[in-house]
Amino acid sequence: MATKQKVVLAFSGGLDTSYCVKYLSAQGLEVYSAIVNTGGFSSDELKEIEQKALRLGVVKHVTLDETDAYYTQCIRYLVFGNVLKNNVYPLSVSAERVFQSLAIARYAKEVGADAVAHGSTGAGNDQVRFDAAFNVLIPGVEILTPIRDLKLSRDEEITFLKQHGVEQDWSKAQYSINKGLWGTTVGGKETLTSDQYLPESAFPTQLSKHEPEEITLHFTKGELTGLNGQTMPPVLAIQRLAELAQPFAIGRDIHIGDTIIGIKGRVGFEAAAPLIIIKAHHTLEKHTLTKAQLTLKELCAAQYGTMLHEGQFLEPAMRNIETLLSDTQASVTGVAKVYLAPYRFHIVGIQSPHDLMQAKFGKYGEMNNAWTGNDVRGFAKIVSNQAMMYNSVNNQP
Repeated sequence: MATKQKVVLAFSGGLDTSYCVKYLSAQGLEVYSAIVNTGGFSSDELKEIEQKALRLGVVKHVTLDETDAYYTQCIRYLVFGNVLKNNVYPLSVSAERVFQSLAIARYAKEVGADAVAHGSTGAGNDQVRFDAAFNVLIPGVEILTPIRDLKLSRDEEITFLKQHGVEQDWSKAQYSINKGLWGTTVGGKETLTSDQYLPESAFPTQLSKHEPEEITLHFTKGELTGLNGQTMPPVLAIQRLAELAQPFAIGRDIHIGDTIIGIKGRVGFEAAAPLIIIKAHHTLEKHTLTKAQLTLKELCAAQYGTMLHEGQFLEPAMRNIETLLSDTQASVTGVAKVYLAPYRFHIVGIQSPHDLMQAKFGKYGEMNNAWTGNDVRGFAKIVSNQAMMYNSVNNQP
């Protein structure tokens, strides 16, 4: 008897990957499911997902914890670069999917899989991110994508699962939710339109804090290393900040952007910790870096975010940009004070031993201590020389 083919499925426990288990098993394949935790699941949630996978009929299920690697190899560079896609979205899923695909590829090698599978549709970005990583890391392994290939609607998936004896509360399948260390995305019927916003109930965390509060974020060479005077590892600091800020319903929005495949797409998200961290970090940088450093960083960070979004994490140029971003963080150490209130936050100010805004040089709009008025007169004359010459030659007023 021929040995059954072994397939490793990237499993989240949601509708799409639940369908994949049943469909691939029906095709005579041995399904090994793996969930990659990138900091968004509790131990109870992971156990529940494992039990669900086993009930669906997988041969084996594993949890691959990539949280620390996800932070060290990616998230900290998003912070260093203050990366927000289209100045709005902190690339929550873009970054997460890369590390999920890398972990799945390694696990597929470990178990000697004949194929890998994922539940991406044919109309989004995730299909490219998974496929690109698999093509680089496990080029001889077949990639199976039932949802994409069969062009299934969510209703069709639910019908198939019911026909195969899977019963559960399908009302929860109305929204697709992806939760990780760097935020949670929410997709549903409203995000498929151009003019509707997600209802309050669609967001994972509801408003429960009403009294404003002020907190402090502590940065060491660009990394978040403490909250409210307490030192802690960056991953824990991000998680604790989320616990503090999300109950204020902070960090919600809908991102509209260009997908890798060329169509426009909308996705809702809840990312209180990422948005606060990036804003606080950027404010600290504006006090501690030079104008040229800030300008160079902005150019490189935009490229980094675009390539990460488009599944190009394994491109060598990404390592070059990471080196530059890391090098700029030597003086980005200090404390940022942040005001939290329902649905909003703002940076109160910063304190840093590297703050370039020091009175001994001058006070903006008030006092010049390190130069004279004559210094400025001469500088202004020289810096305007070429414009003066151009206007004189061309008879401009």
